[in-house]
Amino acid sequence: MRIQFLSFWAILGTSVLFLTTAACGDKSKAAGPPAFPPSLVSYIEVQAEDVPVLAEYPAQTFARDTVEIRGRVDGYIQKRLFEVGRDVAAGQVLYELDARPYLADVAKAKGDLEKSQADLKFAQEQVAVRQAEADLAQAQANLVKARQDVTRLTPLVKEEAAAQQDLDNARAALNANQATVDAKKATLEQTKLQVKSQIATTAAQVEANKALLRTAELNVEYATVRSPIAGRIGDSLIQVGGLVSKTSATPLTTVVPLDPIWVRFKVSESEYLAYVRKAGRDAMQKTPLTMVLADGTEFPVKGHVQNTVNAVDSKTGTLEIQATFGNPAHTLLPGQFGRIRYVTDERHNAILVPQRSVQELQGAQSVFIIDAQNKAQVQPVVPAERTGNRWIITQGLKPGDKVIVEGTLKVRPGAPVNPMPWKPEQAGK
Repeated sequence: MRIQFLSFWAILGTSVLFLTTAACGDKSKAAGPPAFPPSLVSYIEVQAEDVPVLAEYPAQTFARDTVEIRGRVDGYIQKRLFEVGRDVAAGQVLYELDARPYLADVAKAKGDLEKSQADLKFAQEQVAVRQAEADLAQAQANLVKARQDVTRLTPLVKEEAAAQQDLDNARAALNANQATVDAKKATLEQTKLQVKSQIATTAAQVEANKALLRTAELNVEYATVRSPIAGRIGDSLIQVGGLVSKTSATPLTTVVPLDPIWVRFKVSESEYLAYVRKAGRDAMQKTPLTMVLADGTEFPVKGHVQNTVNAVDSKTGTLEIQATFGNPAHTLLPGQFGRIRYVTDERHNAILVPQRSVQELQGAQSVFIIDAQNKAQVQPVVPAERTGNRWIITQGLKPGDKVIVEGTLKVRPGAPVNPMPWKPEQAGK
């Protein structure tokens, strides 16, 4: 650029000289080249200062825990209770499905449960066991009477006071009653076993019916679709009247959490190693991050690194770092681009100049400085890191040097200038 300016001035000077000579003839020997007024420039007087060294990387926001809202039961949508693109709270109702079939299932399940509970209660009362016990007691009483008859008739028969036939009948009745008692005992034991099995079976049926009732009640609850998290909701992919299927691959809508918002950016392998060696890996989590938005403004909330991915990208040689920023106002949305900026070092007694004052030609950097005669001079410099919109200059400048910031396109080496202090707000004009 500087060579181009010198060529321009040389060509212009030659042209003016030629025209003047052609017009005035010998008078050109007495007249000199036309004088140009000094160019108006703005400058800064550089001073040594302590400044932080900033690193800056392209970044993009993303939502870590995006949730797809899906139907858990089949049914037709009767109501949609949210506005697309609005914030929703955790547990907020989003859709209402036709729940009538599931309400009918609840009623049936309640009836089956009540019947099984009644059967269990009847079994637990052991009515059949008590009946069998009563029958055994009656048989035992008859057996006692039969024994008494045999005992009473035996001496009477010996004394021929009673007929032998009566004794034989009493003994036969005794044997019959004994057999009846034995049978009643077996019947009682069998009845007890049956009742015990019936109680266990009926109790299991009660539990099964409770589970069926709970399933039916859950289906009724699932007919009301709620947001499981707080966040911003997207468009509804199925409208009112549409059929929701629990096996559908298409979700009803999506909800993205916005506070905190996640941000990913990539650093080179060498930058990552240098930072870790100097500050330690844990220091990265403690370093505050600044998010510069697409419009150039800084996000007011500081962020912090949460984690890094577990491998360096072999194609790019970079490592992805993920950070979070508090986003209570939901200003940031997933997918936005910006720049992550953070402090990597501290420079003491550093010389800084605005980036716009540094010019580059064929890999060499230089600035225009103003000498004691208010003339512009080219000064080669060696810039290092950038901090904000300024370069740290390691060689070529010293405190007190006047560096031109505005008006470099209008000056040439050795030309007089009309200097005025540069005001940072001029950068936006």
